[in-house]
Amino acid sequence: MRARLFALLLVVTSAAYAKNALLEHVPLQWRPTSELKLGAMQMPQAPIQLEAFQDVRDNKEAIGENLEDDKPKPVTTTDDVGAFVSTHMRELFHRAGLNTVDRSGTVTIKGEVKQFFVRETSTYKSGVTVHLTVVGADGKTLWSGLASGEATRFGRSYKLENYYEVLSDASVNTVSSMLQGAEVEQALLGR
Repeated sequence: MRARLFALLLVVTSAAYAKNALLEHVPLQWRPTSELKLGAMQMPQAPIQLEAFQDVRDNKEAIGENLEDDKPKPVTTTDDVGAFVSTHMRELFHRAGLNTVDRSGTVTIKGEVKQFFVRETSTYKSGVTVHLTVVGADGKTLWSGLASGEATRFGRSYKLENYYEVLSDASVNTVSSMLQGAEVEQALLGR
């Protein structure tokens, strides 16, 4: 009888702890549910080098917060957000048919992550903003500006998988918006 009571108490305690556990110091994971959208961009075949982006956000650990209760619940990571965004941007470039290389590109893309965050109320709303600079082989800046994307989704309250999906989708939408710009197209062509 005592063993059953102890087991029941353990289950109730574990469930209560799991409900209140904060999503802190979580590893970043790539979980997009959106597809890359491309316009009529002429895909350059010249090699494009992407440098690891810098995270210039004020609070480098904060990637989200749940605002459903009086006291906000944080979502944080100790992973390098700049490296995460540039790695997946490069994958998306490759998926779009662009030739990406580790070094000696005809153009080099440098970036600073300015926003990478989710606000959860009744929905999950994320935004990703990156300041990008496209530099030619001669060191001349061919284009510089902001690329951004947003994503919104419904989901169960304060679930890590929903944060991963909406941040990944906002990153996909950032690349989609970037690759549809005529000025960016010219810069990637080295002009």
